[in-house]
Amino acid sequence: MRHALCSFLPCVFMGVVAVVEGVASASEAHAVSGPRETSILASSLRRAREARDAGRWVEAEAAYELSLKAADAAWTTDAERAEIAAELGLCELALGRYRDAADHLAQSLRHRDALRSGLAERAEEGLKKAERRVVTFYLGVNPPDAEVLVDGKTLGRPAPTYELFLEPGHHTVRARLDGHAEVVSAFEGQAGKDSSLTLKLRRAPERGAPQAAGGGPVRAADPTARPAARPAVPVTELRIGGAALATAALGAGAVLLLRADVLDGNLAERDVVRRRRGWTSTTCWWPNAPSACTEIRKKVAERDRFATLGNVALATGAVFGVATAASFLAEGWLLGDTPAREVVQVVPSAAGTQAGLVLQGVW
Repeated sequence: MRHALCSFLPCVFMGVVAVVEGVASASEAHAVSGPRETSILASSLRRAREARDAGRWVEAEAAYELSLKAADAAWTTDAERAEIAAELGLCELALGRYRDAADHLAQSLRHRDALRSGLAERAEEGLKKAERRVVTFYLGVNPPDAEVLVDGKTLGRPAPTYELFLEPGHHTVRARLDGHAEVVSAFEGQAGKDSSLTLKLRRAPERGAPQAAGGGPVRAADPTARPAARPAVPVTELRIGGAALATAALGAGAVLLLRADVLDGNLAERDVVRRRRGWTSTTCWWPNAPSACTEIRKKVAERDRFATLGNVALATGAVFGVATAASFLAEGWLLGDTPAREVVQVVPSAAGTQAGLVLQGVW
């Protein structure tokens, strides 16, 4: 009797173990938390690799996804999680789920040094293929602790910057934070193109505070405050414009004077040739002057015209340069500074074929 009882107990024990294992395997997809994560991770990885090697991508994708969840809960290294994310992304790429593939492949490549060389290369190549089918979206948020929602779905833990992969098409981005006005923006994403956006949340007015016409709070007037000054003249812009005009005028003057000098040189060379032929300084004044005198008069008039225009341009550039320099000097005197040392000086300069302004001091 004792022998029969002893032989019966192992059978009962084995049956209980089989039932427990059957229940565990049936609920394994949902029992991701608890002390069994390590065993779940090992078994799901084994199934994932078998399905991957057999080309059963749907089964492999589901097993790798379960493995990644178990790895996040279990005691695993960055290298192990990066490898699982890379394999999951490659399965999603094979199934045409490009957005999820790009997300997981980018996640794995953040730890590229921890990946095996072959897997790292396949992950990089897969990420390039996925990025051609999705929108790479870079988002900046200020303040960084604001909650961000893209197309109504929260991004989870707040961060100052985000790198997201979205499907092509219309998207809405929303940022909100207590004590700040909510910000909403929309954009149209194109496949294979990058998009960027920065959301800045402004502080909301305190409750009960009177509102101004522009939407901001009304501040009490300070009786000791001075009246608001009129908008200042854009002195910096005027100075830049004056310097630009002076430079342009001096450059044009130099070019015109150079042209006049060339014409004068040509006339002098031809005059030497004509004098060798017996011409004098009064030949063109004779009643029966040669026909070449008409061309000579045209060239002389052209030379004089270029010389006059060049001198006028140089004078105009000098006026603009002096006026610009005077504005710096006047500012220095009004502020009580020493113009010669602490104010920018603008000096027109022209030499040969070059013209411009010489700036000295601090702009």
